[in-house]
Amino acid sequence: MNFPRAAAPRISRFGGAMRSLFPILTVVAAIIGVWYLAAIWMNATWVYDQAARDGREVGFSEVVGQTLNQERPVLPAPHQVAKGLWDGVAGQKVTSKRSLVYHGWVTLSATLLGFAFGSAAGILLAVGIVYNRAMDMSVMPWAIASQTIPILAIAPMIIVVLNSLGVTGIVPKAIISAYLSFFPVVVGMVKGLRSPDAMQLDLMRTYNANGAQTFGKLRLPSSMPYLFASLKVGVAASLVGTIVGELPTGAVAGLGSRLLSGSYYGQTVQIWAALFAAAILAASLVGIIGWVERVVLARMGLVR
Repeated sequence: MNFPRAAAPRISRFGGAMRSLFPILTVVAAIIGVWYLAAIWMNATWVYDQAARDGREVGFSEVVGQTLNQERPVLPAPHQVAKGLWDGVAGQKVTSKRSLVYHGWVTLSATLLGFAFGSAAGILLAVGIVYNRAMDMSVMPWAIASQTIPILAIAPMIIVVLNSLGVTGIVPKAIISAYLSFFPVVVGMVKGLRSPDAMQLDLMRTYNANGAQTFGKLRLPSSMPYLFASLKVGVAASLVGTIVGELPTGAVAGLGSRLLSGSYYGQTVQIWAALFAAAILAASLVGIIGWVERVVLARMGLVR
């Protein structure tokens, strides 16, 4: 069959897109299949216990049907999580305390604030580490050591101390968020600022460039790919820090509060829906940073 010349590139691009999507769809289908099997296996105990109490036997088809539609399953089936996620996003008013949009915004606001603080601190520390030998020998080891402290241990301490000082609300969560996000930015930015080789630095000296010119025209542009890679890691860690910061406070709003209330009342579907909402939120933030990266690097001429 002969296609018009203009249609041939479109067909080729469509075929290429399908070939690239096929492995992804295959992996997703495999994960969903394993998930369904695990849900049947883990929820079957309750079905058999109920049948034994009633003095009756259940067939395989009945077991499968009941395990995939329990109100409080041990492991919710994928369709139950999808329904819980849909009900939490589209089935509620955005101002409702049951809305995942409302709770997501509470978590997002603290995440963005903490990410901004952590990224700014990480960039400034990286510049100091690269240009100051004393900071390189003193600050960097402490930055590494700070990440060995479990966040679940330090989060309640930060919240208690700040509450005693009258600092409540979004700030304690933002500080915990910044605590997790600054380290990837420090490491990535230090690596990026040190990425120019000796020949490039010698060339700048040949041009009689001062320190500020070398930083602005060589070190900073060279660090951009490293910076954006670390920002992607940092924003995901920042979201985790915010959720962890919501757990010890008994928060009434935020995705962390949805996880807490779901665990208190055994609402596993609610827990999984909140987890997927957090994952979608993190993926969206990483995607936004990736888009900004492509635009910035293209404007700088570092990518085509």
